[in-house]
Amino acid sequence: MSHKTKAALISSLIIYHLSLGSMANEELIYRITRAVYGRLGASADERTVEQLVTDVYRAIEPVLAESDGSVKGEGSPASAREREARDAGSAGRLVVSVFGVDHPGIVAGVSQILAEAGCSIIDINQTVVQGKFAMVIIADMSRAKESAAALKERFRMEGEALHVRIYAQREDLFNAMHRI
Repeated sequence: MSHKTKAALISSLIIYHLSLGSMANEELIYRITRAVYGRLGASADERTVEQLVTDVYRAIEPVLAESDGSVKGEGSPASAREREARDAGSAGRLVVSVFGVDHPGIVAGVSQILAEAGCSIIDINQTVVQGKFAMVIIADMSRAKESAAALKERFRMEGEALHVRIYAQREDLFNAMHRI
């Protein structure tokens, strides 16, 4: 996969994660991601790139706030409390990420598992970049008939059948892993 394609996929995840609580600058995040891949090469570890780009963006976020006022700075107590609440996430929500080569049936396969388990889709974002498929779903598990662990296993098996990678994690754990 080229560094441009990887950059687009990684920046989509970062943009989604950052936009949960702030106005993420999509173009800037994409440019930073491309620059990191340009420097490290297409074989760079995706998690490392994701964390580097997130760190860089969060470091410059206060400067962006000062220049156009669209993003809250880290200094105010209100924004610190808001950030803490946002970063905590919910144990009753599931973050489902799907990656692979695009083909028919991926969305149907993932959403079918959620429907059978009694989960509602709260938010969904899907993109195809040069034939590469990426999707993130936030699902409400409050009426789920299965545990998050059972759903993870179902998603793993469905991912194998669909020839894609499907990752599922409770939102609170997902946010804790991505907290700086």
